[in-house]
Amino acid sequence: MNYILTGLRENLRPPNPTFSVDHIPDLRGRVCVVTGGYTGIGKEISKALLEHSAKTYVAGRSPSKARAAIQSLKESTGREALFLEVDFSSLASVRRAAQELLACESDIHALYLNAAIMGVPIEQLTTEGYDLHFGTNVIGPWYFTKLLMPALLRGRASSPDQHARVITTSSAGAYMSSLHWDTFTDTPARRKLHPGILYFQSKLGATIVSHELARRYGEQGIVSIAANPGDIKSEIYRNRPAFAQWFTNLMLWPTPMGALCPLFAGTTAEALQYNGEYLAPWGRLARCRDEVYDSEVGRRLWDWLEGQVARHEMSDSESL
Repeated sequence: MNYILTGLRENLRPPNPTFSVDHIPDLRGRVCVVTGGYTGIGKEISKALLEHSAKTYVAGRSPSKARAAIQSLKESTGREALFLEVDFSSLASVRRAAQELLACESDIHALYLNAAIMGVPIEQLTTEGYDLHFGTNVIGPWYFTKLLMPALLRGRASSPDQHARVITTSSAGAYMSSLHWDTFTDTPARRKLHPGILYFQSKLGATIVSHELARRYGEQGIVSIAANPGDIKSEIYRNRPAFAQWFTNLMLWPTPMGALCPLFAGTTAEALQYNGEYLAPWGRLARCRDEVYDSEVGRRLWDWLEGQVARHEMSDSESL
């Protein structure tokens, strides 16, 4: 219960922000990738990066939404984002997208893992048969990061501050559930859980991965931070019933506010000291559930992800 109260307080009563997009330094020469970068919080992150001269890729599964957003961003910033098509519920799509990006960019300086889903029906699974929340919010982004790590390490070397950053959009939902290890795949145990719990555990899983990434790659100059954007008006609520969505919107912060914490983590010199940490709105150091900082939990989840992806990569290679 204490975790739930902490998460609610964190989002409902954050202090006024001390960081704004005006504090972002010039990002000329930097390559940034924003997953889910053409709607909601992701679009606001992309806008700020473009305004500060970063070469910015918006990654997601909808070419039509991306085209519309890229045009809108060009009109507002004078700069044009690039589209990378990827569906995080498909490991094959993640692999193709990473290969396409690596063919275009040798160095990546910041990866914003922002795309996520929430409240999807229990019957829906990823292409490989994983729980759709966990697959889209944890497995796909982890695999994408793994495949892009060579470019991130090169980006670290070419970055003015000698670091590359991986910023995971977390959530107060990470407080709301522990990991149910037997529900990552489509098991009877999974079918008994409410989709909200499956979403909450996926945000916890993503936050654990963020901390473990910092532990494994921090000495090589990779800064990994989990950033809670706050309760924000966003397309992530699109699966809620109309009345519930209307009621929720009354309590939500404007969408641009949601970009502040990820942008603080991804652009400021101050954030370099927060490697492996969890930040609350609007860029405050906070503490998430104890599992996030438990090295055994982090290793176990990372090893599970490695094993799952290796199994599918082997299956794909055998089918060729």
